[in-house]
Amino acid sequence: MSRRLRTLSVSEAEFQALVQEALDSVPEPYARHLANVAVVVEEEPSPEVLDELELESEDDLLGLYQGVSIDKESFFQAGGQLPAHISIYRGPILRLCRTKKEVVQEVRDTVVHEIGHHFGLDDDEMPY
Repeated sequence: MSRRLRTLSVSEAEFQALVQEALDSVPEPYARHLANVAVVVEEEPSPEVLDELELESEDDLLGLYQGVSIDKESFFQAGGQLPAHISIYRGPILRLCRTKKEVVQEVRDTVVHEIGHHFGLDDDEMPY
C-alpha cells in the first residue's frame, strides 16, 4: 500500500471532535461499559509501543487498546491495575486517508475496533 507524503489538514480540535462523535454513536448497552475507559488522541504511537508490538512503522498502528477487557475482569483480580485506555493516533490516520470523508470513516472504524478489544474481541473477530 502506498502511503501519502502529504497529510490532510484536519486540526487537533476537529480530530478530537471526530473521536467524540464516534464515541457518542456507540449504542447505550455498550456505552455504559465505557464509563471508566480513557480515550485519548495522540499524534503518533511512541517508539516503546512500536517496539513492544514489533511494528516497523508508526503508520502500521491507528489505535491501541491497553487494559483488561471486560470479559476477563474478575472480582478476584489483584487491585492496583490501571483503568483501560484507548489511544487513537492522529498522524497515521491522516497519512492513510485521502479525503476528509475517509478520515471521518477511519476514525469511527478505529474507535469501534478498539472498543471491541474492551469487550474481548480479537482482531479477526472485529467488524472492521
